[in-house]
Amino acid sequence: MRKLLTLTGALVALALPAAAQESFPVTITVDAAKTTGPLKPVWRFFGADEPNYATMKDGQKLLGHLGELKPKQVYFRAHNLLNTGDGTAAFKWGSTNAYTEDKDGKPVYNWMITDMIIDSYLDRGVRPYLQIGFMPEALSSAPKDMPYRHSWRPGFRYELIEGGWNYPPNDYKKWEELVYQWTKHNIEKYGRDEVLTWYFEVWNEPNGPSYWKGTPEEFYKTHDYAIAGVKRALPEARVGGPDVAGSGGTFMDGFLKHVVSGTNYATGQTGTPTDFLAFHAKGSPKFVDGHVQMGMWNHLKVVDNGFKKIAAVPELKNAPIVIGESDPEGCAACPGKANGYRNGTMYSSYTAASFARIWELSERHKVNLEGVLTWAFTFEDQPWFAGYRQLATNGIDLPVLNVFRMYAKLGPDAIAASSTGQVPLDEMIEKVTGKNDVGVMATRDGTKIAVLVWHYNDNDLSGPEAKINIKLNGLGKAKTRTVTQYLVDPQTANAYTTWQKMGSPQSPDQDQYKVLEAASVMQPVALPALSVTKGAATLDLTLVRQGVTLLIIE
Repeated sequence: MRKLLTLTGALVALALPAAAQESFPVTITVDAAKTTGPLKPVWRFFGADEPNYATMKDGQKLLGHLGELKPKQVYFRAHNLLNTGDGTAAFKWGSTNAYTEDKDGKPVYNWMITDMIIDSYLDRGVRPYLQIGFMPEALSSAPKDMPYRHSWRPGFRYELIEGGWNYPPNDYKKWEELVYQWTKHNIEKYGRDEVLTWYFEVWNEPNGPSYWKGTPEEFYKTHDYAIAGVKRALPEARVGGPDVAGSGGTFMDGFLKHVVSGTNYATGQTGTPTDFLAFHAKGSPKFVDGHVQMGMWNHLKVVDNGFKKIAAVPELKNAPIVIGESDPEGCAACPGKANGYRNGTMYSSYTAASFARIWELSERHKVNLEGVLTWAFTFEDQPWFAGYRQLATNGIDLPVLNVFRMYAKLGPDAIAASSTGQVPLDEMIEKVTGKNDVGVMATRDGTKIAVLVWHYNDNDLSGPEAKINIKLNGLGKAKTRTVTQYLVDPQTANAYTTWQKMGSPQSPDQDQYKVLEAASVMQPVALPALSVTKGAATLDLTLVRQGVTLLIIE
């Protein structure tokens, strides 16, 4: 239960019961008069392996929540959009039957299911980050005895997702024509101006054996022909890639060289159109001494290396970058002890702490970071809070989604902010620190100030709460400022805790469902107004471990 905390200034903030350990002090300083640069909304990208969930009840509900964050500026990336099949969703699988061939080997195009998926996005304010893949069965060069569809399920080895779907085309001209016809159809259905806002990229993680069974050169060729198909239909289309696993190693080096100075397999010209570059970055949590210990250091190190690699290519150093999958670990469909953090506030505090460092790394390397894509959506009709990496379970939002709602309230301009409790970037990159990371970001939108504060720790254990004193400067001539607080912590905006208190029912009735839905909502709380003297004010608050709060001061 919340209680009011008496403050030394003119503010009373909400606090939670003290942890068993003694609290520790943190001082945060924010200067609203000192702009440090624009803050791009890089958080507005999401994705999932399973494209067909977008047309199902819970998928559509969640897409609506994503679209509300920043209408028509949120993007969704999905695998398996060109796979052969009847459109039935399954773990790490999807299909649309977009391409088959008749008995004479002539192409048959069917856009019904791809249209349903894209319609589900657009109807809810979300736009496609359109992944061109994987290989339709009739175009696959896989051995004849190779099953086309995989039969992977949670618990199986990850590499067992292989099948005929992840092979190069047996006919590159037909592959290009497929991409051309799909792009042409999308222009006719959705309009040229709409399709110009989309991102187009080819395949997923072609540098690893799970998603690509060809050579690097065969991927460059597959990529070139697909991009040629997009550009033939829409010359101004935004194209890029290659969405490699990690920073890409020598594969990425070869790809960057190819798109800059190699001979284009489809056109014979030098290089391949590249409007953005994409790589993936993941953390590495593990289960130690009875609890989850996150591995943010690995996540950030990959981002650091990926930025370095792109910045080192003169022709591409200013190209927009999308971290096409950016997550605490690798497999969204894999539950287990080490992934148990996903349901609660470890995932939400990790998100706040990691995004802040990714923004910081982009500034350090002076790269053009455009997007950080969270590879998490929902798994339809699965057990409640099963431990999958998702944003909602059975239509009920998880705490992590509320951090993105906080991001949506940030202003366009970053302002100077520092915290005595924030772990330095280089230390976060090097190792599991085990330290309490009480960090801050702040923005301005006209006279409105937003202050985002998180209390993160690599270890999913209870710990001391942070007693935070926030010193605000540059507030202008107004004598008072209103303050609104948004909060996510173990007891607030957290349906998982409420579900546990219910006894963890696997079939909540309609009344319980309404309670869970209400518990997931992050409610604004109006705090007492700040008293401003010479443009300055202070406030005190308490933030428990793995809590995240946003203060809107206006």
